[in-house]
Amino acid sequence: MSAARELAIADLRDRIAALEGGVAKRKGCLPFGVPDIDDVLPGGGLAYGALHEFAGGGSGTIDGAAAALFAAGVAARTKGKVVWCLTRPDLFMPALAQAGLHPDRVIFAESDREEDVLASMEEALGYGGLGAVVGEIVRLPMVSSRRLQLAAEKTGTMGIAVRRWRRQTEANDFGQPTASTTRWRVSVMPSEALPVPGVGRARWLLELMRVKAGECAEFCVGACDDQGRINIPSRSGDRSHSAGRSKHPA
Repeated sequence: MSAARELAIADLRDRIAALEGGVAKRKGCLPFGVPDIDDVLPGGGLAYGALHEFAGGGSGTIDGAAAALFAAGVAARTKGKVVWCLTRPDLFMPALAQAGLHPDRVIFAESDREEDVLASMEEALGYGGLGAVVGEIVRLPMVSSRRLQLAAEKTGTMGIAVRRWRRQTEANDFGQPTASTTRWRVSVMPSEALPVPGVGRARWLLELMRVKAGECAEFCVGACDDQGRINIPSRSGDRSHSAGRSKHPA
């Protein structure tokens, strides 16, 4: 082998190593800052460079809105712009801001079809340099989820699929297998009681229905604050306020 060829191969190897190192730096996990939750997640948080699924606990709009706010809170705690792909421009930006996601950080990609939403998500995940890519979809076929997972792995960007139902029959698709690293279900609970008249902090039942290399669990949490953070209420008199194994299989 000639010296020039050896130098060219060595230079190519250095470039590949540099690219791999750049992606590796962006990987890791985004902790919730809640030990009960972080302890059941491999790596201690939601993995970067991975696809995660969020859905409402029922077919109603209230639980669906909670799932979107949960996604906004997670995206708010990442670094960089957030691409939000959707078919219905019905997001209420003040609500996202209350969950910590400022409108100046959000780039909307509106499409007429869900197939275009999936394509936009894949392109944004492959672009790199973003905090998170969120997509609102009804169905998530295995092939599409695998493409999104691979695109996220390539750049280290977090992908979030928010499953939104228009009718109860569509909610059944949430049980179908996908390549997502975690799958969550968010249900609205009565708000936290206050010592004076008024509405306290919203509460959610978070169900971790699937996690790779981990176990299912459920948590009663306080909804995202203006920093995108959730908490477990301090008054914990029963199982509903603590982590527990879910009845749903991984």
